[in-house]
Amino acid sequence: MQKAFVLGAGLGERLRPLTAQLPKPLIPVFHQPLITYAFDHLLAAGVTDFVVNTHHIPEAYAQAFPEGRHRAAPIAFRNESPVRLETAGGIANVRDLLADQPFIVYNGDILTDLPLQPLLKEHQEKGNLVTLVLRSSGPALHISYDETTGLVTDIRNKLGTGREGEYLFTGIYACQPEIHEWLTPGKVESVIPIFLRMIQEGARLGAVVIDEGHWWDLGSRAAYLEAHQALHQLGTAPAPAIHPTAQVSPQAVLLGLNVIGAGAVVEAGAVLEDCILWPESTITTGAHLKQCIIRKGIRAEGQHTGVDL
Repeated sequence: MQKAFVLGAGLGERLRPLTAQLPKPLIPVFHQPLITYAFDHLLAAGVTDFVVNTHHIPEAYAQAFPEGRHRAAPIAFRNESPVRLETAGGIANVRDLLADQPFIVYNGDILTDLPLQPLLKEHQEKGNLVTLVLRSSGPALHISYDETTGLVTDIRNKLGTGREGEYLFTGIYACQPEIHEWLTPGKVESVIPIFLRMIQEGARLGAVVIDEGHWWDLGSRAAYLEAHQALHQLGTAPAPAIHPTAQVSPQAVLLGLNVIGAGAVVEAGAVLEDCILWPESTITTGAHLKQCIIRKGIRAEGQHTGVDL
């Protein structure tokens, strides 16, 4: 499967004020945009072409990918304006870019290293129209799945099966191009009603449970901080916590894990504990910050705990 549609149009409301400066898929994780982890994950599974929808601060994508590529893979961007089309509407809106080929859909705000080959194998061998990647534990167990048939049977008991769900939907799924026949171009619509209609009408909405690897939804500041800590502890962080171009005074005090971005400055006498500094931010003399996230260009002063500046 060579095409992937990576969802980049989310508003990131739970991450404000961070997403006042960047779309959620572009927030830095160890000095690189979150969405690039999705790209690398997909490249390793054989994907060669990316399609990304945009809406909130679309110009930030052009700045992050000025050549329209990630590594050797081309990225086709499609802006949704004036309204955001949601997931199903977003897929319908890029049909021409997907070129009627099978494709993977991948939420742009997740961070995961789960193996994708079981998804591709299940999707091909079972002849599914759509195949979801599920996990058997996590924060939102909304999907009901019949292991004997390999099919999804309900979502949050919307079809009245009496089952609220036992599996987490990871935000990753494989689709046949025939999915477009279920979509309405220009309609603002989530993919969930489409999935429910597929179940009702007997279309093959399959799934595969993949509990290997790690999975985080970075939709909240707590999850964003936790993912940094986890990558560091697992030894899988792609870069040093302190960027080589950051300027950290020898008289600053760093406690725990502090991820300090390119060109950031930590002045003498500043104290940081488990903070994330975006590029070109400044922590002034005497500042004391704990579990804070400092956006690009912000000059942080005083004492703060658990806030974003």
